[in-house]
Amino acid sequence: MFLGSERVNILGITVDVYSMQETVEQIRQAVEQQVAIRVVTANPEMIYASDRDQRLKKLINSAEVVTADGIGVVWAARRLGTPIRERVTGIDLIQALFPLAATEKWRVYFLGGKQGVAEQAANKVVCDHPGIVWEAGSGYFNSTEEPYVLEKIRRFQPHILLVGLGAPRQEYWIAEHPGLAYVSIGVGGSFDALAGVVIRAPKRIQELHVEWLYRLWKEPRRWQRQAVLPRFVLKVLWQGSRQKSL
Repeated sequence: MFLGSERVNILGITVDVYSMQETVEQIRQAVEQQVAIRVVTANPEMIYASDRDQRLKKLINSAEVVTADGIGVVWAARRLGTPIRERVTGIDLIQALFPLAATEKWRVYFLGGKQGVAEQAANKVVCDHPGIVWEAGSGYFNSTEEPYVLEKIRRFQPHILLVGLGAPRQEYWIAEHPGLAYVSIGVGGSFDALAGVVIRAPKRIQELHVEWLYRLWKEPRRWQRQAVLPRFVLKVLWQGSRQKSL
């Protein structure tokens, strides 16, 4: 089904070198051939965490598609000798998917966020892409409510399931409930951005690959998460030096 995929090993996580267009093509093929796949958008924080969590590492590496979510992963791949064509973040990937989903009239389920956010995000998406058939549900559900959530998704029979429960919870949740859709993607806080609850960095800042710095300026409480970046860089440099010595 898939294009011949080359992957780069970054701290034990194998990341696809697909471009955005190639990633969208993988998803299109999965839907057309009715093959269930998982898509993980792996950012430096997740990759760093998996270096100390073998269960998470196995979970990510078993996904059919693992994208480079962020310029830090693109840098790491280049540093380790296997350049990645471009970053493929969760929010950018689903925005690239929506025109195709509208043309093909795919059913898309939005699961995640606070009450009403997924619905708000879906409504805004469909305003721009009216061919999409959608349903949505909050990500704030407990174990008692979960069977109802699952039944609602199964009844809808989505082609694409977007799960915004935060990483890595969303990745575990998708793996624990296979077959809910042909393509299941963990999208983090993308619904907040789509709904306008959180404003993305201006396009120029995105193009300069410093969107993380803009988000840190807007949300200073994120500094603890961003503190992983220098440790990620050091780990990658160490991996590179070991590869050269072999």
